[in-house]
Amino acid sequence: MFDVSKSALKRIKEVSLKNNKNYFRISVDGGGCQGFSYKFDFDNTINDDDNVLDFESIKVLIDKTSLEFVKGSELDFVQDMIGSYFKVSNPKAKSTCGCGTSFSL
Repeated sequence: MFDVSKSALKRIKEVSLKNNKNYFRISVDGGGCQGFSYKFDFDNTINDDDNVLDFESIKVLIDKTSLEFVKGSELDFVQDMIGSYFKVSNPKAKSTCGCGTSFSL
């Protein structure tokens, strides 16, 4: 359904512990240079429409609407010359922006 790389899990765990947050939230919003954008946040609340995915004791929350956009995708944590960031590899995306946070279907 949705996968998370080892490097992303490691980074989520580091930031969660530092900020005293229990969950990592992934959502899709309208906007961005390609039409849709991924949003990443740390949270302590599970909403009624959240799917809770468990990866090595890391809880990832994706609301039902956003899950339709990211099914079959993988979240990775990338460190390169432009910085470090979470990146979604989404097989449904027809195009993405250079930083990987915006996409079109």
